Amino acid sequence: MKYFGLVFRNLARNKRRSILTTLSITVSVFIFASLISLPSLLDQVLRDRANSLRVITHSKASLLYQLPEAYRRRIETIPHVEAVAGYGAFLATYRVPNVQLAAVSVDEDHIRQIFPDWGISAEMEGEFKKQRTGCIVASALMKSYGWKVGDTIVLHGTMYPVDLQLTIVGVPEGTGLGPRILFRRDYMEELLGRPGTVNIFWVKIDHSKSAPQVIADIDEMFANSAHETATETEVSLIKDYLGGSLSLLINGAKFLAAIVIFTIALVAANTAAMTVRERRHEIAVMRAIGFTRGSIIWRVLAEGLAIGVTGGVLGCALAYIAFDLLPHLASALGPLAYALVLSPRIVAYSLMIAALIGGASAFIPATLATRHAISEELRAV
Repeated sequence: MKYFGLVFRNLARNKRRSILTTLSITVSVFIFASLISLPSLLDQVLRDRANSLRVITHSKASLLYQLPEAYRRRIETIPHVEAVAGYGAFLATYRVPNVQLAAVSVDEDHIRQIFPDWGISAEMEGEFKKQRTGCIVASALMKSYGWKVGDTIVLHGTMYPVDLQLTIVGVPEGTGLGPRILFRRDYMEELLGRPGTVNIFWVKIDHSKSAPQVIADIDEMFANSAHETATETEVSLIKDYLGGSLSLLINGAKFLAAIVIFTIALVAANTAAMTVRERRHEIAVMRAIGFTRGSIIWRVLAEGLAIGVTGGVLGCALAYIAFDLLPHLASALGPLAYALVLSPRIVAYSLMIAALIGGASAFIPATLATRHAISEELRAV
């Protein structure tokens, strides 16, 4: 504690150098937190779905192909199946034509039973069943657009040439729904002229051990039909369709984050080494008048930690602000802009890395500068 005044006085000696070093760490932490959030998002989704009691049935040809809605009743007869719901995707815009919103249609019965992680209350589900045009909207979208429960919104379809006029009946408490708008599938069927098709079926099973048998039974039931199915777990689907297409991007983000951190670490180490070299005479005099080697190293280390932690806090704050503004500034990302958030885990990693950069860049040159005898250091300066 008694050295704090000396530490801050030394940091203020060369204000420009201290500020620029802090800003370099700030920028590196900002880039690191931004880049690493994408793979972190996928990892979080996989962890959340690891123990799910849902399997997904879709067309064997592709997720883009439709299945007859009549398949639902047949799937419900399979042992270990507790509930089934049809599900359809609907991309749309709201007021701004180039900002895509993700809306999904779902059968209104069994929502809480099949999707308990969505945080939909019994009262909200009741309102959703009552109103044919009712919708449930994620809190991120409510905040972004300033919507309130009871508002009527009009979504202009981009996948289908129809407009949805929806009334907001609730906001889920959980994050399982993601940055999406949930509305009733029978309403979309009505607008599309009742084609009687769905994108996928969500199937709730009684136990995770039943998943392999249910998957085999569903696909066997519709084998050699006009619309063959492929059934898989949520984790498998995410890995196959998201993990595969995003793997290059995710690995690239990790690689770039590592390069940025390594580069800034070298810059910070060089700056700290220069600072310690300029104080070589001062350090020798301090040791001569009674300062121990350890106290000098700890003082220099405290300076490095102060710069590192300050840069880390500023970088995390900048990343938080950027993610909050992302839906407004990067509309091309669509729903992904709402899904990307700065998680506490990423903040912790970022602060640890910033502190490590600041501490290591100060500790190493301070240790090297104090390793010789005092007499040698005084003669050398």
